[in-house]
Amino acid sequence: MRHAVCLIKGDGIGPEVAEATQQVIDATGVAIDWQDLPAGAAAVESHGDVLPEMTKAAIRETKVALKGPVTTPIGQGFRSVNVQLRQELNLYAAIRPVRSMDGIKTRYDNVDIVVFRENTEGLYSGIENTVTEGVVTSLKVCTRKASERIARAAFRYCKERKRKKLTVFHKANIMKLTDGLFLESVRKVHAKMAPEIEYQELIIDNGCMQLVRDPGQFDVLLLENLYGDVISDLCAGLVGGLGVVPGANIGDEAAVFEAVHGSAPDIAGQNVANPLALIMSGVMMLRHLGEKKAALRIRDAYNAVLQAGNPAEITRDLGGQASTGAFTEALIRQLG
Repeated sequence: MRHAVCLIKGDGIGPEVAEATQQVIDATGVAIDWQDLPAGAAAVESHGDVLPEMTKAAIRETKVALKGPVTTPIGQGFRSVNVQLRQELNLYAAIRPVRSMDGIKTRYDNVDIVVFRENTEGLYSGIENTVTEGVVTSLKVCTRKASERIARAAFRYCKERKRKKLTVFHKANIMKLTDGLFLESVRKVHAKMAPEIEYQELIIDNGCMQLVRDPGQFDVLLLENLYGDVISDLCAGLVGGLGVVPGANIGDEAAVFEAVHGSAPDIAGQNVANPLALIMSGVMMLRHLGEKKAALRIRDAYNAVLQAGNPAEITRDLGGQASTGAFTEALIRQLG
């Protein structure tokens, strides 16, 4: 079976890690017709827009995209490409699996957490206003529809993947209406859809402390948008950083799989970037496409390379000396 997949290479190191990921996926023998599409800072020069209409139209047609990192200015400039994609394509579920990996030394060795983040509203709705000089406001949006939708996605995942426990981080003690509605919606879905799944609620500041104290106590985390953004990066730090975790943004009509790290322009073009995060996201994409055997082969390949710990096959951010190309070649050799 052939698959049509949109490929957004992105900015900075994006083209390097995207091409490495293509090579690894193609080496499995899965038949993919890649469609290169522009987005990010590089797209402004070529198409006059960070997210051209042609890119959105193509993803709507193929329903699947793999995206490298894109640049987002801080405090000024164009609106985040990632936020635009999620909102315009209604990619309401951001899913980030985070697990300890042999060969990557961290303070913890028992992390196996999946973060579910509501991806379309909250403070990331982008509704900001200047009230008067020196005074601005930002509106936090929470709807029952979106809250129940992400809860259903998270509990469905628990049941399909045989996960035992779901924990919601919230601040309903302060934001009683917005976070209160989110909790009410999740409780309703839990009772109706998955009462057999252990359910827990934690105020987010306590949740952060508990994560650092013992991440092994958590299984699946469910959070609204801003909290999910922060906590998913915190969880990545427990296992070695953003370079070793994948990410997916999934809706009812389309899915975009992405590297969650930045575009790292300071090392762009030097053949030293670690493509593992995007390769891991590619594994999630293959599962989504029904290519589970190929996904497992790639996962086993990078696990084997990391566990072997050969400095010539591991990129420098993981303590090795390998180039992007050398790491990619090592994975392909493992694939046989």
